[in-house]
Amino acid sequence: MTVLPPIAVFDLDGTLAETAGDLIGTLNVILAREGHAPLPLDQARDLLGAGARALIQRGFAAAGAPLSPEHLETLFDDFLDHYGAHLTDHSHLFPGAVAALDRLEAEGFRLAVCTNKVESHAVALLEALGVRRRFPVIVGKDTFAFSKPDPRHITATIARAGGDPSRAVMVGDSRADVAAAKAAGIPVVGVTFGYTPVPMRDLGPDWVIDHFDELWEAVAALVPHAFPRVAVKPAA
Repeated sequence: MTVLPPIAVFDLDGTLAETAGDLIGTLNVILAREGHAPLPLDQARDLLGAGARALIQRGFAAAGAPLSPEHLETLFDDFLDHYGAHLTDHSHLFPGAVAALDRLEAEGFRLAVCTNKVESHAVALLEALGVRRRFPVIVGKDTFAFSKPDPRHITATIARAGGDPSRAVMVGDSRADVAAAKAAGIPVVGVTFGYTPVPMRDLGPDWVIDHFDELWEAVAALVPHAFPRVAVKPAA
């Protein structure tokens, strides 16, 4: 019988990597082209987390600018073109991420990415950040016909990666991550350093971490059956 490996599925923006500078920078380029003032980064971080279309919609709403569905699609294409050329101007992995991935791999976990970023940008970003090889499967918003908070986005990622869904954990920073994981029946670790207008603890994840140094403790607690235990005969 084939035994599938345990798997850790990661969101990307705001979870593995700090990407707000390049995403909001691109949004501000689009806003400027349309004659609107830029949004301050510290105020616009919470607009992130649901993909580029949602970011554009939220950005224009914050600027008090109406946006038709047809114009949104034009701006979406412009956004992808500009962002694709500026993926890592300011983006970087969060502190401790690489060490956390090392520990999971050493413990036999398969790793995957499930993001609402388009797949080509996710792959290119992870390559530029030097961790592409860690993830045999990288799934984006456009990979399937559904995306987070639809739970199938996570379950299909696990299936494509060949991981064991009964020994899986999701790591994310947003309401969409928490909602999708819960609907899929998969434990979820929420990070506090990402992009959400609602404090992570209020979203009700199974575990909350403030730094990647804390990830292994969370995973070991949430997926205990991923680790074989040796039965010890009681002393006579």
